[in-house]
Amino acid sequence: MEHLDITVSDPDHTRRLAHALADYLSAGDLLILTGELGAGKTTFTRSLGQGLGVREGVISPTFVLSRVHPNLPDGKRPGGPDLVHVDAYRLTSPDEIDDLDLEYSLDRSVTVVEWGKDKVEHLSESRLEIELTRVTGDLLDLSDPHAFDDLDDEDVPESREMRVIAVGPRWRGSAWASLQQALQQA
Repeated sequence: MEHLDITVSDPDHTRRLAHALADYLSAGDLLILTGELGAGKTTFTRSLGQGLGVREGVISPTFVLSRVHPNLPDGKRPGGPDLVHVDAYRLTSPDEIDDLDLEYSLDRSVTVVEWGKDKVEHLSESRLEIELTRVTGDLLDLSDPHAFDDLDDEDVPESREMRVIAVGPRWRGSAWASLQQALQQA
């Protein structure tokens, strides 16, 4: 298991990192995003979708659990993979994950699962685990369930730490080395 630690300076840096990563993703790739509220998971996923050339409107699928964003024939990567975006926050077991039938779309999509740690690893032997951590953590009261009602995590100017963990054969050798270099230059 390889990993890369990056200090993310602001939301624009988050977007650049997601765009850089999108260039290395293909159908069948699984990404697990971890981080507290406001860490930038949705900003990252929205930007990843832009980099993949999928239909606009990537938002957190909190209440529907899963959304499919199809690749656009006139987008950045015509013929590229769709984006499946999952919010597993309210899911508590692998059975609930299996009820989403993600295995049927996995081979033709890039699948991003927010809050998926310890819930979706069984879907693929290869994956990228992306951990986003707010550095200061003191701008908003995270115990307040309404802290983000009027604020998108894109607007929070604080820096974050991002750890990218590569798991499985897909991300060994030159694939990991190339991705690592692209992320460091983003």
